Parts: sequence; C-alpha cells; structure tokens
Amino acid sequence: MKIAIGNDHAGTGYKEKVVQYLGNKGIEVINYGTNSEDSVDYPDFVHPVAEDVSNNKADFGIIICGSGNGANMTANKHQAIRSALCWTAEIAELARSHNNANILSVPARFVSVHQTIDMVKTFLNTGFEGGRHQERIDKIPSKE
Repeated sequence: MKIAIGNDHAGTGYKEKVVQYLGNKGIEVINYGTNSEDSVDYPDFVHPVAEDVSNNKADFGIIICGSGNGANMTANKHQAIRSALCWTAEIAELARSHNNANILSVPARFVSVHQTIDMVKTFLNTGFEGGRHQERIDKIPSKE
C-alpha cells in the first residue's frame, strides 16, 4: 500500500507521527507536507496528494490542517476524490464503508495524535460496502 500525505504548518507534528505509524506497518509514504511550523498555504500541499490519488500513484491520501476544512475543500475540487473530514474513528469508518472516501482529512487543532492514529488505522482497514452506497456515490459528480 502507498499513502500520499500532505499538511500545512498546523499539521506538521501530527504528520510526523502518522508517517512513523505507517512506516512501522511497512506502508510506503509519499510526503508532500511541510516539515516546518512556519505558516504556509495548505492548497500547495493538498493538491499533490489529490493528484496522486486521482492518478493511482497512491492508494489513499491523508491531509492535515488546523480545522481540516480548507484541506478537505481543496482535495474535493479534484473530480476523482472523495475526501472526508473526520474527527473520530467511527466517522472515518463510515467515510470508507459508505462513501468510499479515498482521502482522510484531519483537523489537527481539534483531535489528539492518538485519535488521529486511530482514524488512520480505521480508514485504511475499512472496506467499501458498495451496493446502495455505490448508487449514491455515482450521483455525486456535478451535472454542470
């Protein structure tokens, strides 16, 4: 499995812990995030993650910013992306099983590192149920 990860300055410490966790599980990580806590613009670090997931260069993505909202909105501008802003493992599980989410967006200022690792673990270990959920996902793309 290969994971693309991106973060802004609010998510640097969290990203380091997630990368360590994934590495210990033998999961390859492509790091697009900043390694500094100096202020940066989250879209610069989220677009590459979304592009890798869209182009099948990564199986999943993880994006981390202060609220998770800006990163999530940015990722979801990509047609093939279903990014889910999660704050509990239960929401991460539903995002995968019901929405076939392919990017996990983490709000670093509102969850702990422990919660984040639990969400990552759950997100990566939950399969998509398909069926009626696929029919709903098929209706997501804009008709414009």
